[in-house]
Amino acid sequence: MKTILYKAETRGHAQHGWLNAHHTFSFANYYDPERIHFGALRVLNDDVIDGGKGFGTHPHDNMEIITIPLTGSLRHEDSMGNGGVIESGDIQVMTAGTGIQHSEFNAQKDKPVNLFQIWVFPNKKNVTPRYEQKTLDFLNHKNSFQLVVSPTPTEQGLWIHQDAWFSIGSFDKGVIEKYELKSKSNGVFAMVIQGSFNVSGTVLDNRDGLGIWDTESLTIESLSDDARILLMEVPMEF
Repeated sequence: MKTILYKAETRGHAQHGWLNAHHTFSFANYYDPERIHFGALRVLNDDVIDGGKGFGTHPHDNMEIITIPLTGSLRHEDSMGNGGVIESGDIQVMTAGTGIQHSEFNAQKDKPVNLFQIWVFPNKKNVTPRYEQKTLDFLNHKNSFQLVVSPTPTEQGLWIHQDAWFSIGSFDKGVIEKYELKSKSNGVFAMVIQGSFNVSGTVLDNRDGLGIWDTESLTIESLSDDARILLMEVPMEF
């Protein structure tokens, strides 16, 4: 088993007034040649956007973009004619493919929105852009992992153009779960949303990240009540 630890306080940080952003991997003005990506996982941004503020219309192409609101509401509009609000408990995927324009704004005027935006390199280029969102029933998945992203449209959660599986779990203190990787050539990037965990021997606190590869399984132990963690299994070579 090989691991790489990304403590929360070592992330890149940008304070733009209306936007407080933390970058696990190099992004925008934050650049670290040792922190470009983890396998097919390219971007893991932890953004807090002030009420009524957001990102104006901007382009993307050839990237799978996953947005997970943690608290608050985010309004989305794009060049495919999609528009709507995603809330905490929802998840959104966008295949940029041949090219797409979109905007993202805090849907509330008086409360911040906190979200993870995640970019994954696709396994197919120049595909037709697509958009999808879904509300997930996390309340009925306490103390177990819920699949939220996969390569297969028929599975629960949403699908993307990559052999990647994302799972979110909320756990009481002392619960131990085993996670089996789908492929020996994959790795898992674990990101703590809140609380503390022991992931295969490494203790992680709030917003710490751990990349793990060359293993067939992980052991995840919750060290606090109401602890939440996101597991992102991706190909290490693509």
